[in-house]
Amino acid sequence: MSNADSRVPGKVAQEDTEAAILRLAREEPQLGQMAVADRLRQSGLRISPSGVRYIWQKHGLETTVKRLQALVEADEQGEDALTETQRRHLARGELSARLARSASSDLHAGGDDEPLERRRIILNAAAELFADHGYDRTSIRDIARRVGLLPGSVYHYFPSKDELFLSVHREGFERTLERVKNAAASGADPWDCLRRACEVHVEGIVMGSPVDRIAGHNLALTGHTDLLGEIRPQREAYEKVFKELIDALPLAPDADRTLLRLFLLGGMNWVYLWYREGKRTPREIADRMVDMLRTGVGLPVGATRTIQ
Repeated sequence: MSNADSRVPGKVAQEDTEAAILRLAREEPQLGQMAVADRLRQSGLRISPSGVRYIWQKHGLETTVKRLQALVEADEQGEDALTETQRRHLARGELSARLARSASSDLHAGGDDEPLERRRIILNAAAELFADHGYDRTSIRDIARRVGLLPGSVYHYFPSKDELFLSVHREGFERTLERVKNAAASGADPWDCLRRACEVHVEGIVMGSPVDRIAGHNLALTGHTDLLGEIRPQREAYEKVFKELIDALPLAPDADRTLLRLFLLGGMNWVYLWYREGKRTPREIADRMVDMLRTGVGLPVGATRTIQ
């Protein structure tokens, strides 16, 4: 009898279950322990959610972030092997972990320093909640809970929700403004300059950090004219870049450049609402928008439409 045939049947089943758990950790790292247990039961392998967690802990995979990190380390492509959603989840998890370590270090050291990293994590959490739930339905308590702090600790960095909201938008505009300017400056001609700027704009809204993404949202939706007034200088500086890019385009004499700018910015700013990963990339979307502006979408006069 071979060694394989002499193995205890119960041990074989245990090894099969462990291998299945590790396979799912690679293929669907976002699944929780209950979902994994249900998935395995459907395939004939019985294990409890706590049993799944035991296997995860055995291999250092007990959190989604750890499972994503393991995928990055095991693949030559690194983070490029992950989907956009997985990359964002990994980035948030790593930031939260650094915040927790920072808070623990401050507590034991008794220091009064204000680490910039903690401030940035609070900004990112606030941006996510403002984008998902709006200004009025987001509280300082919600933001504190998201990053694992007491509300008083958030107030230590930002004296009010208004100031936190303004800080998110100011930083988002400043970051995006710098990237858009640099991208536009690398263009070969006026249309290429606009295309490159639009690529950065759409990519930031869809794939950037929460602070970057919220800068592209329609600020008028907040319904707070006083807050809009505070943000207006940054917003106008950003829109000025696109005004200059569109002013430089060789357009027909009767083209309304103001409407063209508003049309383009409005279209790009709403990409975050309908974008779905797996179809066009953010850059492809931006390129197509610019192409449609440049060449038009209507059929030539007298042409016959072909139904596909």
